[in-house]
Amino acid sequence: MGAWDLLLSGLVILLGLCGVLLPGVPGAWLVWAGVLWWALKDPRTLSWTVLMGATAVLLLAQAVRWTLPPRRPRGRRLTPRVTVYAGVGAVAGFVVVPVLGAVPGFLGGVYLAERLRLGGHGEAMAALRTAMRSGGLRLLTELFACLLVTGAWLGAVLAG
Repeated sequence: MGAWDLLLSGLVILLGLCGVLLPGVPGAWLVWAGVLWWALKDPRTLSWTVLMGATAVLLLAQAVRWTLPPRRPRGRRLTPRVTVYAGVGAVAGFVVVPVLGAVPGFLGGVYLAERLRLGGHGEAMAALRTAMRSGGLRLLTELFACLLVTGAWLGAVLAG
């Protein structure tokens, strides 16, 4: 596989990770498409194993999202600023504490954004709970699954 193909598939995966944070963008599909492109261009056992694992993880994440309560039509939604803080926190947590750090990083990002906006700890915690109920759990589920797939893809690329 050439360096350009690897770079382009990595950019599609990165675009998918960013797309998870944007409403209306099929981020999980883009992450899966980047892994598929890589597996088709580099047909080895490892790449097909990563593709099968990515498919299973993303399908499981969709099933979990369907079981979560739907977004509340009323109430406070996740603002773009909160979403960016949460996404950056999840990625930073995923890097600092591999795999499991994404969840506290996501929650910490939401808390930090709300603390900066509201000023107090109690108000920020209440806003964090409201944000998680109004769609944050669904977003966290999809982002965590996409980060797992990205980590597996990156590990496979670095391994060989």
